[in-house]
Amino acid sequence: MELTAGRTVVPAREGRAVRVPAGRRVRVVDLEGGQVGDLFAFAADDPRERLSAMHTRSVTSRLFPEVGEAFVTDRRRPILALAGDDSPGSHDMLIAACDPARYAALGVPEHRSCARNLDEALAELGLDVTATPQPVNLFMRIPVEEQGRLRWLPAESRPGDSITFEAVMDCVVAVSACPQDQVGINGGEPTSLAIAVL
Repeated sequence: MELTAGRTVVPAREGRAVRVPAGRRVRVVDLEGGQVGDLFAFAADDPRERLSAMHTRSVTSRLFPEVGEAFVTDRRRPILALAGDDSPGSHDMLIAACDPARYAALGVPEHRSCARNLDEALAELGLDVTATPQPVNLFMRIPVEEQGRLRWLPAESRPGDSITFEAVMDCVVAVSACPQDQVGINGGEPTSLAIAVL
């Protein structure tokens, strides 16, 4: 479903994409609480250019930008700026999107995945990407502990918590309501998100 304004519900285990003009804000809302959302962004005029977590970390020197800082593309151009965050503030840019190979390794090969959700959401807009980029994992709690170990903890977001971005360029933003129920990040039962273009 394509929307350039308004609100789009992202059903549990599914993905949606919206076009966001430069200067407009886009908000991702956790409707029921405790749900991770994989966010991807692509330049509207050339979807081969996409938000890059690794380039963003090198620009901000942080694991996740602060309010006012920008996420950049793989061409080091700002694409989204973090405009506001009323959640507990746990987000991740280290973990890859779940994909069919991940679920096959977990013994559930037919499981839905964020990679598949991205492909389906972009197809609704007539777009295609050759590879799944590293997502911005909204509300995902993956602390880095001593010795560099990562922990997979349930999302702390509450019903109605949200994070807001401002489009720095015309872009396409895709969000997957992560279907992961084999580890505890979604509390065992994925739920819905919403995308609001403001």
